[in-house]
Amino acid sequence: MKRLALAVLIPLTGCSNSNVVERIQSESSVVKHSSVEGYEDRYSNIYNKFKDYPVTCDENCYPATQQIQCQSEMQDCTYVGNPPTLSLNTGFAIQWLGHASFKVNTKDGQQFLFDPVTAQFDWPVNWAFRLSEGFNRNQPAQLSQTELQQTNAVMYSHIHYDHFNKSDIEAIGTGPNYLTPLGFAEHFPKNGYKVSEMEWYSSKQLGEVTAHFVPANHFSSRIWVPFLYEDHGAALWGGWILEHQGKTLFFAGDTGYSPHFKDIQEKYGDIDVCLLPIASYYSEEDPNWYRKVHTTPEDALTAAKELGCKVMVPWGYGNASWKMGDKTSHSALFRLLHMQQVLKAQTPLCILNEGDSVHL
Repeated sequence: MKRLALAVLIPLTGCSNSNVVERIQSESSVVKHSSVEGYEDRYSNIYNKFKDYPVTCDENCYPATQQIQCQSEMQDCTYVGNPPTLSLNTGFAIQWLGHASFKVNTKDGQQFLFDPVTAQFDWPVNWAFRLSEGFNRNQPAQLSQTELQQTNAVMYSHIHYDHFNKSDIEAIGTGPNYLTPLGFAEHFPKNGYKVSEMEWYSSKQLGEVTAHFVPANHFSSRIWVPFLYEDHGAALWGGWILEHQGKTLFFAGDTGYSPHFKDIQEKYGDIDVCLLPIASYYSEEDPNWYRKVHTTPEDALTAAKELGCKVMVPWGYGNASWKMGDKTSHSALFRLLHMQQVLKAQTPLCILNEGDSVHL
């Protein structure tokens, strides 16, 4: 795999208790800015106008299956199907903590966290969300303080509240490296954190692991004060590839389907392990927008094929999700299993319940 030969590091440091921030770019890294007048400093998707989805399930998308047992219709469920027979020997040990949060360990003892959010949204948004007829999710799987202290690096895909939570940053502490898209550092508590803000297709070496930041088809926003302040597109978004001893693991982050999956495969080759989202695509009010920024299960299966995934681990559904853009807690998983059969998809599915671990 071709690695980036040049990285330009721009340290941004202040007083002794301030965070240490570096901005990583390279000769081949990419950033696309908005073309809207007055917002040219904001970020935009590479394929911002993409609409040509390869396949769409239009009817009977959620048939019953004996592989999922539920307390009510597609709600409060457990996957009971058989795991695929695989011999990938990637050295990656993966634990799905719930929603988009993963713990990944390598066989040489390194530990990485993706989008760790172990409670609700940061206050006061969680309070406002509840008042607006949202709800608090169930408690997801938790890591012990000992496990958290073993973390070498934390990677964030984007700044939305269900993927980036300041209470988790404080619990994890200042020991690990924090790898983020551009525009993140200002949201960190000022307590000596090591933050690397990265452009698409830039890389950072973490021991024997190379972390590559790659595009997604999504958006970012965190703060909105009517008529006073908003930050839509002020921070970048994306996914991550971990490369270790010739094996690769891809965490897509929140993303809609677009040709960026083909771009990633062309640049990094077939991916050994793909952690792909399958939920948050459903909306009666604005279905086109939801699908633009979130993959349907059939979009995820198409992406897995285009990425050359040797195994796909789906996420986003679950008993500890917020069900934002979903019919029920497990509707997306029902649709995934159905569309796997319809499409005769060849990528093996390694389906986990929240808290489950697997060595691949």
